[in-house]
Amino acid sequence: MTAPARLSPGDPAPGFSLPTDDGGQLALADLRGRKVVLYAYPAAMTPGCTKQACDFRDSLASLQAAGYEVVGISPDKPEKLAKFRERDAITFPLVADTDKAVLTAYGAYGEKQMYGRTVTGVIRSTFVIDEEGRIERALYNVKATGHVAKLRRDLGLD
Repeated sequence: MTAPARLSPGDPAPGFSLPTDDGGQLALADLRGRKVVLYAYPAAMTPGCTKQACDFRDSLASLQAAGYEVVGISPDKPEKLAKFRERDAITFPLVADTDKAVLTAYGAYGEKQMYGRTVTGVIRSTFVIDEEGRIERALYNVKATGHVAKLRRDLGLD
């Protein structure tokens, strides 16, 4: 497996319809007309992913006030995402991409470096999608800690 193809500003955001943490379905098309922050994380209830999810949760009101919806995506099953939501009071949708097709389409699944080794997995990434469904920002290999604060600064919210 080689490095995944990456998205760039102006590219159409790959569409999806995925199961959510609450037993429903969420399609990107359902969010058309709104700005979306879609962030990809490796695994629910791990320390880094918990920190990142809680940072998004704690920033949600100001992101929503600026017109952004937040959606988290991981290869976890919906049942695990429900436990994650309940345990950490996550207040935005978490979607399950168990076959990793959507993560791959976004360039957020593939080879990455981890502890000096090449492994295949989720590449922690964040995508800002505009109201028309186009990529505004595609941020790859982001850090779990401090990323939300940097994103808020980059979006002019701080």
